[in-house]
Amino acid sequence: MRKLESFVSLENLGRVRLSRSFFMRDFLYSEISNFYGVPNIPEDTDLAIQNGMRLCEELLEPLQATFGRIAIRSAYRSPTVNQLGNEKGHNCGSNESNYAAHIWDRRDKNGQCGAMACIVVPRFLERYEATDWRSMAYWIHNNLPYSQLQFFSKLCAFNIGWHENPTRTIHSFIEPRGLLVRGEPPRAEWERHYEGFP
Repeated sequence: MRKLESFVSLENLGRVRLSRSFFMRDFLYSEISNFYGVPNIPEDTDLAIQNGMRLCEELLEPLQATFGRIAIRSAYRSPTVNQLGNEKGHNCGSNESNYAAHIWDRRDKNGQCGAMACIVVPRFLERYEATDWRSMAYWIHNNLPYSQLQFFSKLCAFNIGWHENPTRTIHSFIEPRGLLVRGEPPRAEWERHYEGFP
């Protein structure tokens, strides 16, 4: 476990390249952190980097290669920032539910690793307005080794999570709301939902 001890060490952490397109700094921004003046810094930088690399390499890079630039809305949260967001009602789940998800540097209750980011795919927005969120959900389900997806109404942003023991579940807070998929294998018949995707 490596904890940051200086400004220079934080600056160097931000320069860590997680994948071809992404650096650790891309994932540390937090409105909660900025507004309340609480640093959003990993306690275990080695674990955060390890899990961030898997998220970027296995999920975010393939999405960006297919759809063009993706926008990061929320990603890494320190336990302190996440707890504050939960207490203030800022759409953050409990710390326990976010270990190995938005809290990249803590293992979950089963001792397993994971990382999550909330993203927007700008190229998808026009299609989303003409159809619905499920076309992106089915494309990801059939093409990427994700663990969790959760879709939200603003900009059709969604949480996408990598986990070493993926549950492959898709939930939505957009109509039709609720559970779409849980643990099912990819299905060829779902390809009709995303005809015309690049």
